[in-house]
Amino acid sequence: MCGINGVAFSSRSGREVDVPTLERMRDVIKHRGPDDSGVFVDGPVGLGHRRLSIVDVAAGHQPMPNEDGSLHIVFNGEIYNHADFRPALEARGHRYRTHCDTETILHLYEEDGERVVESLRGMFAFAIWDRRQRELFIARDRLGVKPLYYVHTDDGSLYFASEIKALFAAGAVTPQLNYGVLPDYLANHATSGEETLFENVKRLLPGHTLLWRDGRVQIKKYWDVQFAGGDDQGNGAGPGPRAQSDKDYVEEWTELFHTSVRLRLMADVPLGMFLSGGIDSSAIAAVMSGMVKEPIKTFSVAFAEREANELEYARLVADAYQTDHHEVVVSPQDFFAALPKLVWHEDEPLAHPSSVALYFVSRLAAEHVKVVLTGEGSDELMAGYGRYRKTIFNLALGARYHSWTGDGLRSAVRRGIEALPAGSKARGKLSRTFLCLEPDIESIYFDNFAVFPRHMQRAMLTSEVKERAGDSLDPYAGVRRYIAGTDARSLLNQLLYADMKTYLHELLMKQDQMSMAASIESRVPFLDHKLVEFTSRLPERMKLRGWTTKYVLRQSMKGVLPEAILNRPKMGFPVPVGAWFRGEFRSVIDEYVLGERTAARELFDQGFVRRIVAEHQAGAGNHAERLWSLVNFEMWQRQFIDGESIDVPQFVPHPAVRAEPVVA
Repeated sequence: MCGINGVAFSSRSGREVDVPTLERMRDVIKHRGPDDSGVFVDGPVGLGHRRLSIVDVAAGHQPMPNEDGSLHIVFNGEIYNHADFRPALEARGHRYRTHCDTETILHLYEEDGERVVESLRGMFAFAIWDRRQRELFIARDRLGVKPLYYVHTDDGSLYFASEIKALFAAGAVTPQLNYGVLPDYLANHATSGEETLFENVKRLLPGHTLLWRDGRVQIKKYWDVQFAGGDDQGNGAGPGPRAQSDKDYVEEWTELFHTSVRLRLMADVPLGMFLSGGIDSSAIAAVMSGMVKEPIKTFSVAFAEREANELEYARLVADAYQTDHHEVVVSPQDFFAALPKLVWHEDEPLAHPSSVALYFVSRLAAEHVKVVLTGEGSDELMAGYGRYRKTIFNLALGARYHSWTGDGLRSAVRRGIEALPAGSKARGKLSRTFLCLEPDIESIYFDNFAVFPRHMQRAMLTSEVKERAGDSLDPYAGVRRYIAGTDARSLLNQLLYADMKTYLHELLMKQDQMSMAASIESRVPFLDHKLVEFTSRLPERMKLRGWTTKYVLRQSMKGVLPEAILNRPKMGFPVPVGAWFRGEFRSVIDEYVLGERTAARELFDQGFVRRIVAEHQAGAGNHAERLWSLVNFEMWQRQFIDGESIDVPQFVPHPAVRAEPVVA
């Protein structure tokens, strides 16, 4: 895994690339590749690269040319099937100088041009400069495991990089808040499309390519998640399962999953995995342990609070598969001390407190390995989140409830629920069901699971923000667009598709940025595109069966994983920020949510903000997720919009409280 960057000046700009600018872009993301660096300049075009050496460690310097120097590439990621193409390419006269996957991409591009992406199995973001055609071709992997951001200026020039901060280092654009996506961020943890929170900074979407030719940019989609041709019973045409027995589905899925894990063991350096003790990481551990000779190295993280500690489950799996297990326990002091630095690494506000824990376990892993396997993607692929079944349940019962009861009875029930003690679990849960909400997707799904739903945003956003956001005030527009754009007919598959395009994208950014902050590479077996294509087309009963989530995975792991892991309820990754904000770290709220600098921005109505803070600290409501969002948003503005500098030290042994290593 590496960091890439580049500049392409248009003829209109009259500029040529200077090496110092290219090096500033490259070196601000040095953490992504501390092993090697390079630049290439061809008049108005320049490429930069930072390398984390994983395959063919001694070779593989980038930017890498082809045989005659007509093409140059910078590449971030891993192509797991690259060796499969080598014999045929050599037979056609292509000469290899390394064993790197980077070189295979170049040779395939010589053969297939832009269609090169169709052959690649792996995670990638790369740019190829064609000196003869004077074209810059940029591509991003199908699911968005590797990031790619860009700025296309008024004069047609293009800047691109693995991280947004590299674009600022080149002076591509001045950091400014993008008001148009603020409602999207407040509702959904992050922005859901190509727009970022920075004005004029865009992300190349997963499964897309970008072609630049002297100022003109053409973006194409080359891949998308497809379901069963609209059938949703698993009988559709194209790649994916045909109608067969559940047993056959499980066997075929298991074979694809094993292949995906095996491919991701490709490395010339030590590798391990993050182990939470949930079914996803445990399944990877089970499969991985049978494919390697030495005990696999596993790494876990937790907080001291009992409700935020899953180590007993991780230890159970480590013991079952005799792993070389390591743990770290993060204190709240370490957590908040690291937060400003991690906002800098992510370039945008940290959507999830678990990002901080991920950083600490990445630092722990970096002391032992250079590559880790992780469990992202399973929930979005196989309906692992409780919100899917809750939504389907509430919509079905809500329709009957409204047809069978009158307005008077429904009003009485709603008033009874609202009369329950504020902050009580019963009131909190019942108020989010069909008993209090209209049985439509807006109320039951969008509003129910938004951080700041529509009615809250109407109260919290100032009139100036509403005016500047204009037509973008609908916080669900992006999710709605994805639901309308999928070939899935069923509600479940539509929700899965939307989450793969939005929520999963944010999780992958978190995974990439936090692992790269510790200079290690993360690989995601559940997001092998062949496994995704097969799983998405499975009948719904193989994903969600009654109240059982991830049905095909659970059947695949039956008799393999311990029963305590196989049947345990989903815990997510709990971080007790709500309790911390009420106690010792209330000062964080005072500074970043209620502080004078925050109020002076005039983005949020201060009466609304003070009210949710008071409710949370009095225990009358749980606004932990909302306060976390506001804290990070203000930290982000101070660093990137205001230009407030922070100390970002190089990698040093982490200060977290270390649990005793467990060697099973």
